[in-house]
Amino acid sequence: MTAVRIGPRSALVLALVSVLGLMMLGWPFLLDVPDGARVDPPFLFLALLPLLMVMVLAEITEGGMDARVLAVLGLLSAINGVARGLGAGVAGLELIFFLLILGGRVFGPAFGFILGATSLFVSALFTAGVGPWLPFQMLVAGWVGMGAGLLPRRLSGRAEIVVLVLYGILSAYLYGLVMNMWGWPFMLGIEVPGREATELSFVAGAPVLENLHRFAIYTLVTSTGGWDTGRALTNAVAIAVLGPSVLATLRRVARRAVVVRVSDPA
Repeated sequence: MTAVRIGPRSALVLALVSVLGLMMLGWPFLLDVPDGARVDPPFLFLALLPLLMVMVLAEITEGGMDARVLAVLGLLSAINGVARGLGAGVAGLELIFFLLILGGRVFGPAFGFILGATSLFVSALFTAGVGPWLPFQMLVAGWVGMGAGLLPRRLSGRAEIVVLVLYGILSAYLYGLVMNMWGWPFMLGIEVPGREATELSFVAGAPVLENLHRFAIYTLVTSTGGWDTGRALTNAVAIAVLGPSVLATLRRVARRAVVVRVSDPA
């Protein structure tokens, strides 16, 4: 069942914001620095992303959401917000993605995207985690929920759980990888060619492959073996153990919810 359907205009807005979001996250690999020039992060991008996220959510819910669907969204977002607060900071133990993936799977990609964005926003309020990283977390978590909704619909039973477990593992590592892009230059500082830099530093103007190598080492050292693996294991165990019963519960709720088609009024 699809709780929220995306019209052509909403799909276009979501695609454009996703592309722009990737550009904002991957700006270190796109930057061309003249010799001797000063390098500043593109803070304009940071200011634009929250507005773009609001625009995407407004477009997706353009046709209005049924009160029951909206209630389900609010409930799942609140549960995710509290769950993230309980596990955040403990070796990657994050229960928020387990419910996000199952919600996207049952209610569809549009609902999954909104649930990811709202869950991270609510959790930031609970944990005092509001900062320049929040819009990127909302965007990437939205992609995780949307991806779950795009998985093949014909899967069922044990095959469905296996695929969801694999998706939970893959999305955990990809989430960490993409989020590392935003913080990498800020954590270690921005180096310029000609200055001594560590193997982990972002060197502005260096060849893309060189910076990709540095970023890969940074990710392996700072998150892959710890946070990302902890998140992947949490997703896998939670989906394998609780997935069947939670999916059944969510599907009973989905059958009672009204399908809302978000269409272009034009």
